[in-house]
Amino acid sequence: MDNYKVSRNYAKALFVLASETDQQGIVAADMRLVNDVFSENRELYVIFNNPVIKQSKKVAIIGELFDQRVSQLSRLFLHFVVRKKRVVNLRGISAAFLEMYRESRGVVLADMSTSYPVDAEVISMVAELVAHVSGKDVEVNTHVDDRIIGGFVVRFDNNMFDTRIRTQISNLRKQFSDNDYEMKL
Repeated sequence: MDNYKVSRNYAKALFVLASETDQQGIVAADMRLVNDVFSENRELYVIFNNPVIKQSKKVAIIGELFDQRVSQLSRLFLHFVVRKKRVVNLRGISAAFLEMYRESRGVVLADMSTSYPVDAEVISMVAELVAHVSGKDVEVNTHVDDRIIGGFVVRFDNNMFDTRIRTQISNLRKQFSDNDYEMKL
């Protein structure tokens, strides 16, 4: 089971080590890859959470997935996590590391949900808007949400811009229901 406190502690250890060896940017790219792989593959969570699968097999899977794609520091860290039987926490560890990395750089993460994939121009406009509001540099993650009919939602630092059609219709309903005008007969 993924444990937030364990994930934060491992991420903090990796962050300190990356800072001491001046490899924060490289390790951040590696952790972004780890986070993406674990986010996209639910089967990995099932495999790594299965106590029947031997530890050596789990090490081999991690090696096959990441050894050629990440730096030496990240590779050693990933194998360490597997040996400590915390591989099920890798997604949380990578997410916590990326959060610490963004904090240290003064970058805010904006999560944008749309009804269809958007191009780089729209993403840059949203990044400028969030940067103006937050006063920080912005990293934008985009997601396609089939439940959105039109418009988009952007979440960052406990803020939300909601331009969905559903929200606009709901606001209109509220305005009409609160209307003080009564027809005269």
